[in-house]
Amino acid sequence: LLESTEEAINIGRQANLPVQISHHKAVGKSMWGSSTNTLEMIDKAQAEGINVTADQYPYTATSTGLTVVFPAWSLAGGTKKLKERLDDPAQRQKIKDGIIWNIVYDRGGGNPASIVVANYPPNTKYNGMNLAKITESKGHKPTPDNAADVLIDLVYAGNGSGIYHCLNESDVQRIMAHPLVMHASDGSTIEFGKAQPHPRSYGTYPRILGRYVREKGIISLTESIRKMTKLPASVLGLNDRGQIKKGYWADLVLFD
Repeated sequence: LLESTEEAINIGRQANLPVQISHHKAVGKSMWGSSTNTLEMIDKAQAEGINVTADQYPYTATSTGLTVVFPAWSLAGGTKKLKERLDDPAQRQKIKDGIIWNIVYDRGGGNPASIVVANYPPNTKYNGMNLAKITESKGHKPTPDNAADVLIDLVYAGNGSGIYHCLNESDVQRIMAHPLVMHASDGSTIEFGKAQPHPRSYGTYPRILGRYVREKGIISLTESIRKMTKLPASVLGLNDRGQIKKGYWADLVLFD
């Protein structure tokens, strides 16, 4: 995380371009707390004259393809090459070892139950089930070792997407409170009744206003609205939106 943040800032520095760090977060137990460092890096870059901003969604879970817990090298060349590697016992074991590490220390949050299948077209009965439950349904104890085998079988039969409970609430709140971080969903639209998508796709803004503004007081209502409107409009160069001003679009949301 620290290296990638520094890389993004260096690109902005060398190319004289603004930098946007998208869905900023600290993934995996080994990185929890490191948002303190990354936010300091953003502040330092701003002081240097580099325009760095970020966005964030308000959940302690990520969502992406099931292969995110596979070692990067195993995915080179696409699905066909991955299957060829999995057909080789020695390479399959190396891939499995990498998956186990990711379950324990990275996206898996230390527990197969922290990985939930969001959408698995080959067998939709797994949608909404966590990896521990799927492993048990196949007659195995839900250990990282057994869960890795099950995940390999799922991906071999046809990839899908998952939800990974691997973030820390303190990092979420710390990042949210930073003045240069805007609210964003990082979500996709899925037809209602199809799959079990990450709640960020539909719940980002109500959750921010309800949980983090009203209940926890992490940021004020005024500041939260700025992070939803003026800040992103400014960063994206939407010069006639994001504020209530004469000549601006009256795209208003009124709520009590």
